[in-house]
Amino acid sequence: MSHPASAAVNTRTAKADASAPVTGRRERKKQATRAALRQAALRLSVRHGVENVTVEQIAEEADIALRTFFNYFSSKEEAVMASTAAAAEALVTEFRNRPRTESVLRAFREAVLVIMDRSDTLSRDHIEALRLIRKAPSLVPRQMAVLAAQEKALAEAIAERVGLHRDPPAAPPASDRVDGRVDGRAAGSVYPAVCAAALLAALRVVTDQWLEPAAGPDRTPPTDVLGQRFDMAIAEFGAGLDRPGTANG
Repeated sequence: MSHPASAAVNTRTAKADASAPVTGRRERKKQATRAALRQAALRLSVRHGVENVTVEQIAEEADIALRTFFNYFSSKEEAVMASTAAAAEALVTEFRNRPRTESVLRAFREAVLVIMDRSDTLSRDHIEALRLIRKAPSLVPRQMAVLAAQEKALAEAIAERVGLHRDPPAAPPASDRVDGRVDGRAAGSVYPAVCAAALLAALRVVTDQWLEPAAGPDRTPPTDVLGQRFDMAIAEFGAGLDRPGTANG
């Protein structure tokens, strides 16, 4: 029996697929080539370790000419992380599409579960790449580049959701201060950037904890566990992060 949440996700995904524009043969071929290289890079890296895999091996594994590889990726690390980059973009898109009646934290939480609960190849590769990052330090710079782009896009989406202007003033005017603090709704507020950074940091921590118990590459913990962990993070945000220190002794 399918889980109600999974059924809802499948329905939403099906609607999105039905409304997606039909691509031409040339574009489909390019997408297939990119996917083949991405999957080959990830497959070989899981099997042998990123440091032991070459671009030449990836191209051969995908049955694609070496020169073609560089039409799609600048390095093996970029190819391995391609699924994560795609998932990062999809998360921001899903966040934008959430009902405007949802708060920022709730909309982000629901967007995370939709993306992580998908059962397509790209989503599985994304989770596999997340596991690989944990034991492949060479992937961290590429991961940071992906996260930086995602953080910027999410901040823009948050600003749109809460009705902030994009161009900040040099300094917040006095009218934007409430009890000595800057009103988060005011133009020029740092709220979108700070909120995006905090949410993505929380997501990294929660996802890392979520994947920790997995005993093998084919075992992914239930998505509802991820939801529970992220609910705890949201509760911390809601309660406020500033706490009094405790006296020693």
